[in-house]
Amino acid sequence: MTVHVLKKEAENNKARIELRSRGLDCTDPWLVRNLRRAKILNGINIGDPCKSWDVLKSLQFIENNVPSDGPILDIGAYASEMLCALQRMKYTHLTGVDVNPNITNMPHTDKIRYLVSDFMHTPFVDASFSAITAISVIEHGFNSRALLAELSRLLRPGGYFIASVDYWPEKIDTSRIKAFGMDWQIFSQADLIALFEEARSFGLTPAGDSEFEAANAVIKWQGKQYTFAWLVLKKTA
Repeated sequence: MTVHVLKKEAENNKARIELRSRGLDCTDPWLVRNLRRAKILNGINIGDPCKSWDVLKSLQFIENNVPSDGPILDIGAYASEMLCALQRMKYTHLTGVDVNPNITNMPHTDKIRYLVSDFMHTPFVDASFSAITAISVIEHGFNSRALLAELSRLLRPGGYFIASVDYWPEKIDTSRIKAFGMDWQIFSQADLIALFEEARSFGLTPAGDSEFEAANAVIKWQGKQYTFAWLVLKKTA
């Protein structure tokens, strides 16, 4: 399915339980995370429990569609759980990029390559990756043309862009809100449809049917209520 929407909090909780049961939960205990936020402990809080559903769906999709030696890039990788979990799943060619200079302090740097880079202008050669992931990343400083051009350049034919985004079927105005120093967009159904149409001109096509209905505003952040949508595009040309 190209688009799947998080419908209720129970799906998030169930996903975290499954991640734990498979040994793929890379988050630290609640106390450790809060001591880091209070700057009592050093280190990076990897992952976010509220992103359990989309992380699990992305891992499952990769497991079913990308071989363990397929090179994978995670964009917006600072504090992301994706590469840590993929490393536990025995994926061997993993790279992460982020503009945050502290990305080089991420764990498993002996097995995962981390670089400071704008994900819309990376240093990699054409057709470098079998899959590119982005967990709640592209809605910050969104530039569809630059993003799609770089995804198309970096993906191998048959490769996948696997992402989650902040979402609500009807448009929610975030024009006056900055997040992480950038504009923030909550994608609407119309926004995603427009993105998919534009993606086709870059050789990226939806990888299945789409479901846009949302049942509950599971996420509450920056004074807005919304949920997550998970999506997949395939490089066909």
